[in-house]
Amino acid sequence: MIDLPVVPAVTEVKRKPDWLRVKLPVGKEYAQVRSLVDTHKLHTICESGNCPNMGECWGAGTATFMILGNICTRSCSFCAVATGRPLAVDLDEPNRVANSVKLMGVKHCVITSVDRDDLKDGGSIIWAETLQAIRRESPITTLETLIPDFKGQWDNLYRVLEERPEVVSHNMETVKRLTRQVRIQAKYDRSLEALKRISEFGLRTKTGIMLGLGETEEDIFEAMDDLVANGVHILTLGQYLQPTPNHHPVVDWIHPDTFAMYKEVGLAKGLKYVESGPLVRSSYHAEKHLFPIDGIA
Repeated sequence: MIDLPVVPAVTEVKRKPDWLRVKLPVGKEYAQVRSLVDTHKLHTICESGNCPNMGECWGAGTATFMILGNICTRSCSFCAVATGRPLAVDLDEPNRVANSVKLMGVKHCVITSVDRDDLKDGGSIIWAETLQAIRRESPITTLETLIPDFKGQWDNLYRVLEERPEVVSHNMETVKRLTRQVRIQAKYDRSLEALKRISEFGLRTKTGIMLGLGETEEDIFEAMDDLVANGVHILTLGQYLQPTPNHHPVVDWIHPDTFAMYKEVGLAKGLKYVESGPLVRSSYHAEKHLFPIDGIA
């Protein structure tokens, strides 16, 4: 069992600004998906993570599923997922996820997972089998994979890439200066290398960074330069929200105008697409990230 680091509580809890308020999910498409999820007891990270964009994404035919269990072998200070010894791999999970995608009529499916550093293959076999099963059951569904770094064991990364999902994402989560504090068992340069290998494989390459953890403008600009240099096409920027008092505190609430500025800077630096806003999450508007890129099918 890996203990989650205890972050000292801030003396004053910062009140969430008005721009972080969201509307309740509505709409015919959302209601249909909601009914299917409840009736068939389907699991999506959209729902379990209380994502503020769930209604909008479901209405657009996008949903996110988490595979390989709900216990992570890492203890990142920003993340609410439980840390500890994961359960055994569920060999039937690929078929169950594929059946959920088919039942929900998902047009664009995002798959993510916990880190499984306890497994020799890092979970990559289940990853590949899940993609194969979805393609078999719902061949018109496009796929995005939000993958771990596989501890730099690149054969495991390539096992996923060989299935050629339409988008491959690996989140940097934060800037270089804060990585050791925010992503304790991760390495900034290793994540960059994973992204470089994805891009060199000829796939749409995407990453996400949370803001409000204590980074500076210079930190963000440095990260953008690193991403462009390593072939990343798509960047998402969103506001960090503290899951519990024991997690990394929110240092700053980033104003929407600042997010807009970062988008313009990122595009000027050479990123192909930047999704930037307080409520943006990794898979927000994921269906829009399938735009043509030279040399990528």
